[in-house]
Order: sequence, then C-alpha cells, then structure tokens
Amino acid sequence: MSADLTKLESHLKTRSYVEGYTPSQADVAVFKAISSAPDATAYPSVARWYSHIKSYEPEFGSLSGSSKAGEAFLGGSSAPAKAEEEDDDDVDLFGSDEEEDAEAERVKAERVAAYNAKKANKPKTVAKSVVTLEVKPWDDETDMVKLEESVRSIEQPGLVWGASKLVPIGYGIKKLQITLVVEDELVSLDELQEKVAEFEDYVQSSDVAAMQKL
Repeated sequence: MSADLTKLESHLKTRSYVEGYTPSQADVAVFKAISSAPDATAYPSVARWYSHIKSYEPEFGSLSGSSKAGEAFLGGSSAPAKAEEEDDDDVDLFGSDEEEDAEAERVKAERVAAYNAKKANKPKTVAKSVVTLEVKPWDDETDMVKLEESVRSIEQPGLVWGASKLVPIGYGIKKLQITLVVEDELVSLDELQEKVAEFEDYVQSSDVAAMQKL
C-alpha cells in the first residue's frame, strides 16, 4: 500500500510528526508505505519528515504509539520518480536542514519576543531617598507650630512627610528637624527648599542634614 503524499504534505506543513510530538508507530507505518525518498520540490514537508524519520530506522521496533493514525495517509499515489541525475540523499538533507533552520529561527524569535514582553511588563524599580531636612526660624519668638504646618503644607507627587522634632540650637531658639521620603525622579530637593523658603515669615533657612538611598 502506498502513501497519499499530497494529503501527507498538507498535514506535515504545520506538524513535525504524523501524530503527537515525538516519532511513533504512526510515522513508521507511513514511512514504510513510501517506496523511496519523496521529491523535495513537490513535497518539501514530506521530504523533511522522511529524512528525519529515516534516522530512527534502527529504532522502529521500540517506538511508542499505534500505527492507526497513519492509516489516514495510506492508499494514495507513491512518490513521483526523480531524475536519475539527482542525488536523493543530497536533496533530502538540504531540504531537511533548510526546514530545521527555519524552525529553529522561529522558535528563537518566539523566545526573544516572550522575553521582551516579560521584561516590558516587569514593574520598574522606583528610586527613593529618605531625607532629614532642618529648618531654622528667625528667632526664639517664631511660632514653630505654624512653621511646621507651613512646611508640611507642601504637597507634590513623590513626596511623603515623616516624623519631626524640635532641636535646640542656642539662645532659646529651636530648629525643626523633619524626615521625608522622596522619589528621586519626581522631587528636586533644591526646588523643595525654595518652596520652604517662601514661608519667609517663619523660615530663615533650611539645610539637608542627611540623605540615604532606599
């Protein structure tokens, strides 16, 4: 019984084997029904498959599965005879290499695309810093409660005010020491200090006493 190469060609255009994802008895049954290597020009997918399955010939008896699936491709015409001057093995091997190279490139492209997509969807790490800002008043009569309220009234994306305390600096004067967390890309400390200085009724000056990356 011969194999229906036209039907088999259509089937193998999108598959590596007659059934499943590994060589099986279905491949063996169809392979044995083909009297000689198929014409790679007329049946490129079959020629690739034939050359690949031929490499398993010593192991045909141990391959798993049933030959039943292969019966769907039996009963057609056999492979057209090739011109005598053609070298069957050379043509088959060339066709097989070409198909395998194309498949390898496709798999590689899919993996690269999947990696890039995963990388693009990965959340970006936000660089943050914890800062200790010291704000000095004009004198001991400056309302420090109002001073702190004014400082904390500054709101902007990437800025979070934290704990604070009053630290004596002499002559009855205390400075405000306040902690804040900033997103480095969103908050400029120079601009922040300029905003603090705008409360000129309470603020004499401000300094960054400490800064640490989170």
